[in-house]
Amino acid sequence: MFDGVCNFCNYWVRFALKRDQKQKLSFGTLQGNTTQSVLPLHGINEKEIASVVFIENGKLWQNSSAVLRICRHLSGAWKLFYALMIIPAPIRDFIYKMIAKNRYRWFGKRESCMVPDASMKDRFVD
Repeated sequence: MFDGVCNFCNYWVRFALKRDQKQKLSFGTLQGNTTQSVLPLHGINEKEIASVVFIENGKLWQNSSAVLRICRHLSGAWKLFYALMIIPAPIRDFIYKMIAKNRYRWFGKRESCMVPDASMKDRFVD
């Protein structure tokens, strides 16, 4: 789940789609209905989310842990980024939150969520 109006987030979703050769990942915007119904099941208020959430095997991951777990599913050398999990989460999340806090100022914001083209539509939830 990603911030659908964030240009930076949309770039990384397209990036992940191209590198998820096994098509294991599905995507949904934080603004979508699915997210609004799933987050409370994990005890999360959507206003607490910085910009990305990853659910794997029923467990919800946020911030840098979400990003690194996503990398583990990508093809090529991107899987190696998962090794950064050895860095303590407070350090990783400090950097992540700094980028997340400034993402609109640095990369811009869309008026509405990205609409996937027909070839990617089955990879997205509402």
